[in-house]
Amino acid sequence: MSSQKRLRVGVVFGGRSGEHEVSLASAASVIRALDPEKYEAVPIGITKEGRWLVGTTAQKMLADVLKSGERVWLPPDPTSAALVPIVPVAGRPTVLVDVVLPVLHGTFGEDGTVQGLLELAGLPYVGAGVLASAVGMDKDVQKRLFEQAGLPIVPFLAVRRSEWEHERAKVLKRIKKTFRFPLFVKPATSGSSLGMTRVKAAHEIPAALDLAAEFALKIIVERAVTAREIEVSVLGNDEVRASMPGEILPHREFYDYTAKYLEEGTQLLIPAPLTKKQVRVFQDYAIRSFRAIEGTGMARCDFFLECRTGKIFVNELNTIPGFTAISMYPKMWEASGLPYPKLIDRLIELAFELHRAKARTKYSIELPVGSGGALEG
Repeated sequence: MSSQKRLRVGVVFGGRSGEHEVSLASAASVIRALDPEKYEAVPIGITKEGRWLVGTTAQKMLADVLKSGERVWLPPDPTSAALVPIVPVAGRPTVLVDVVLPVLHGTFGEDGTVQGLLELAGLPYVGAGVLASAVGMDKDVQKRLFEQAGLPIVPFLAVRRSEWEHERAKVLKRIKKTFRFPLFVKPATSGSSLGMTRVKAAHEIPAALDLAAEFALKIIVERAVTAREIEVSVLGNDEVRASMPGEILPHREFYDYTAKYLEEGTQLLIPAPLTKKQVRVFQDYAIRSFRAIEGTGMARCDFFLECRTGKIFVNELNTIPGFTAISMYPKMWEASGLPYPKLIDRLIELAFELHRAKARTKYSIELPVGSGGALEG
């Protein structure tokens, strides 16, 4: 394939979230894996302050893009499909992209905000759309949809931050009446276990709620489950596939942000040691969970396998999972026969497939010539 025919893939990374650094690692891995015969990578960095910067070549280091990249913006104009310089200079062209691969984790990237911008810009993009992205971040709404779809979930309560701030005694009474200890308290719309606390006694609840409230408008309180942590990768649009399951063996008490990113010791078992029947159930639940939130492209479905009872609970879906070469999402696909570069190929194919399907949708009605176009009262 000639260089003129290569697809220009805008890899968006960084962002205004607590998972900024994780995103950089994922993006670097994706850019390295893009086949240079097929693709030209366009690194698009978003600083922690929200500025969009573009690098000149795929080889430009991601850190340099965020330090000295050219400031650009993506206009909500489907006729341009281009990143436009903030300060236009004669002879400096806009940066065209054919497809966008968001590698943004957490708020202002995984929650439907960037996806909405890409919809307005008319650009094909990898992964979940606006609805599924927003639901994927809101664990309260997500769990309610799982429940409606007949999927097993751990008992939980959602508490609004305003409710906690103004009716603390009432909230504490409801939690104590609903749950036995231990329990988990976490933000409803955050990622990577930021702001999460394992609560072992009643006197620990207020501090846990205060911490979670720093990260979100809603707080999730749920029963703690002594369980194995199983994950399944999902891939597809209308036709959805599930990978072989993997298992997380955290070296800490639970799989929090520190265990995920700051300390070594956590083990990943792929495939997870499960019976054939268990594998089928996990894969079925993963696909059903994906469809329950109207997922497209990709997601990682996280489960609990309760040690005492053997019950399986759907925990949550992540619509932009970690994407380094050693992350669970690509590694589970590799164990299922789809290597990392081919996985990226397939995700880009799915992005164009969905974009073509959307292009067939009518958004207005053409009135007959001579009708005047007046609306009747």
